[in-house]
Amino acid sequence: MTTGTIDRYGALTAPDTLTIRRVLPGPAERIWAYLTDGEMRRKWLAGGAMEARVGSGFTLTWRNDELSSPPGARPEGFGPEHSMESTVTECDPPHRLAFTWGESGSVEIELESQGRDVLLTLVHRRVPEGDMRRMIGAGWHAHLDVLESVARGEAPGPFWDNWTVLKADYDARF
Repeated sequence: MTTGTIDRYGALTAPDTLTIRRVLPGPAERIWAYLTDGEMRRKWLAGGAMEARVGSGFTLTWRNDELSSPPGARPEGFGPEHSMESTVTECDPPHRLAFTWGESGSVEIELESQGRDVLLTLVHRRVPEGDMRRMIGAGWHAHLDVLESVARGEAPGPFWDNWTVLKADYDARF
């Protein structure tokens, strides 16, 4: 499967559910490590040690300025660091990981091997309405862009510049 057969944008698959898919270079075990190993996850999303065990609590800490060099222009209202408490709710290595999204939502990530590639399907449930929904859509999209670059051994483009363009795209889509 090639990335041309997957819409890179997230879609609302229910009124409060964002689904986004991305084809990444495998194997699934390597992408699983990018999900569960705090140091590897820090390179594309948010750092923080995670015990890949149901019921395990963990803290996600975003430092988006560190995801690319240069980071681009950080939008007004965003600080250099943000943290959120989460809990692992499902864990089936290297196929499925689910966790709470703070106190208001949940995220499920499935990995499906497709030859040398891996189809990552991310489902974020109970996404708030309005601007927050569009910010979350742009955020997941931008972070998955970074994961794709890192997994391919490439340097990602300026994170914040990408997020800003994607936010406008999601404003129009949602």
